[in-house]
Order: sequence, then structure tokens, then C-alpha cells
Amino acid sequence: MSKKVAILMGSDSDLPVVKGAINMLKSLSIAFEVHVFSAHRTPKQACDFAANAKDNNFGVIICAAGKAAHLAGVIAAHTTLPVIGIPIKSSTLDGLDALLSTVQMPKGIPVATVAIDGADNAAILAAQILAIADEKISEKLAAMKEKMTEEVLEKDRKIQAEI
Repeated sequence: MSKKVAILMGSDSDLPVVKGAINMLKSLSIAFEVHVFSAHRTPKQACDFAANAKDNNFGVIICAAGKAAHLAGVIAAHTTLPVIGIPIKSSTLDGLDALLSTVQMPKGIPVATVAIDGADNAAILAAQILAIADEKISEKLAAMKEKMTEEVLEKDRKIQAEI
């Protein structure tokens, strides 16, 4: 059975950004679950989820959080699964606070971090991690990259014809 991806949000207000990851995982036919857990308001539930994620057939955990953005680090502290952080632009600091909180992890507790509001890339990175052991996902990623290549080359052809 293929591994699932967990998408955790610090708040339901993160959902508009997280939808990019949801849509990307759907397009790649990767099973996932979405949950709201706060590192500060539901720490026990967040830690329990992380501690049991491997046994519950998850292969990667994506965490989206803004402001202090401690969710990814707390989750990473309680699992050996890869954790990907999405810093959310949700404060007067334009997401820089969340970016720094997500990327500045102590030795031994890594969190892969994508761009501020970079949900699509978080899902692609999760898919690439799962693709190491799943050839179907690998093939879908290769097709996606080929499509991106063709789209850019088509834009180049249009520019060349215009000039």
C-alpha cells in the first residue's frame, strides 16, 4: 500500500494556501489527510499525531503555519518521518517571521522548508520523497516536468515568432 501524506495546518485560516498542496496531491493521485493542529493550543494532539504517523501509513508530513510557526518543528521533534514546512504569510512581517521560525531548526530536528505560501512545492517535494519507493508517483512527476518543459518551450516559440 502506498504511503499517505499528512497536511497539518496551525489554523483553518491557512486553508486557502494549503489548497495548493491539496490540489497538487490530487493531481498526482497521492492519498492524503488534512488536519488542524496547533503547536500552542493543541500540543498533545499534534504530538500524538506525529508519534503515530508512521504506524498510520504516512510517509511525509507537511505543516503549514504562520507567525511563530512552531508546528513543523514540534511535529519533527516527535517523528522520524520527513517533515516539510510551509511558512504562511499571515502577519505584519509578510511571512518572514514564519519563514525564519520554520527554517531555523536545531541540529537533529530538520524541517525541509519551502517558500512563503509555497504549498504546491511542498506537495511536489512530498511526492518526490514518496517516489523513491513508488514508481507510479515517479512516472507522474516525470510527466509533470515534461509538461512544464513543453509549456515553457511553447512560450519561447511564441516570443520568437513575435520578435
